[in-house]
Amino acid sequence: MDLSLLATLRAKNPIVFNIANFVTVQDVANSLNSIGASPIMSAEPQEAEAMVQIAGAVCLNMGTLTTAQVTQMQAVGQLANLHHKPVILDPVAVGAIPYRQQVAQDLLQTVKVDIIRGNAGEIAALAGIDWQARGIDAGSGQADLVQIAQACAVKQRCVVILSGPTDVITDGQQVIQVKNGTPLFQLHVGSGDMLSAMVAAFAAICPDQLLAAAQMACLTFAGTGELVASQMTANRPATFAIELIDKLSLVTAEELENVSRVSSGK
Repeated sequence: MDLSLLATLRAKNPIVFNIANFVTVQDVANSLNSIGASPIMSAEPQEAEAMVQIAGAVCLNMGTLTTAQVTQMQAVGQLANLHHKPVILDPVAVGAIPYRQQVAQDLLQTVKVDIIRGNAGEIAALAGIDWQARGIDAGSGQADLVQIAQACAVKQRCVVILSGPTDVITDGQQVIQVKNGTPLFQLHVGSGDMLSAMVAAFAAICPDQLLAAAQMACLTFAGTGELVASQMTANRPATFAIELIDKLSLVTAEELENVSRVSSGK
C-alpha cells in the first residue's frame, strides 16, 4: 500500500470532473476539496470537452438520472477515453431499477470504464448475479461478496470496488480488502458518492495504478471516518458528516497507517 499517494494528491491538486447526483453534490465537492483535490461539476454538454481536457479524471454518478444527463454521461465518458482520462462509474440503485440497469449497460458498452464503485446490490447486478437490491441500499443475498466483485470485474473488464463494512477491491484476479470504517457511513446519505469521487481523485494522480488508487481512496475515506467516529460519544449523523469533512483536510498518512486493516486475498 502506497501511503505516499496522499501527499502526492495534495501536492498535485488534481481536478475531478463530476457528473453529479444533485442530492449529494455539495458533500462530494467538499470532500474532494478537503482531501486536496479540485472538484468541478457541469451539466452543460457544450463545455464537456473543455471540462474533460482540464480534468485528471471523470466520475459519472447515476444518482439522479435525467435523459439529458444520460446523454451527457455518454459524451463525457467517450471524451475521457479519447483524452486518456480515468473514468469512474457509480451505478446508483442499478440493481433495483430496470431502467438504471439498462443505462449502466449502455454506458459500459460505449465507454471504457476504468473503475466501478458500488454497493453489493449494484455490483451484483452488473455481474449478473441474483441479489435482492433495495433502492440505494445494498439489500441482501447469499453469494460471496468477493466472488461477486471478481465476477463483475471480469465481466466489465475493469477494477471494481464493492463497498460496505468491508470494501472489496479487485481487478478480477487480485483482491484487496479494506476492513476499516464505521456504521455512521450508512446513516449519511452521500457517503458512497463521496467515496466514488475520492476514487477518481486518486486515479487522476496514478492512472496506470488503478488498484493502488482504489485501495488508497478506500483506506483514506474509511480510515478517516473511523477516526472521527472513535471520538464521538453518540451516533450523530449530521455531526459526523461535518467532522468527516474537517478530518479529511487534516488526516495524515501516519494516522491512516496506524488504523489500517487492509488484507490481500480472500
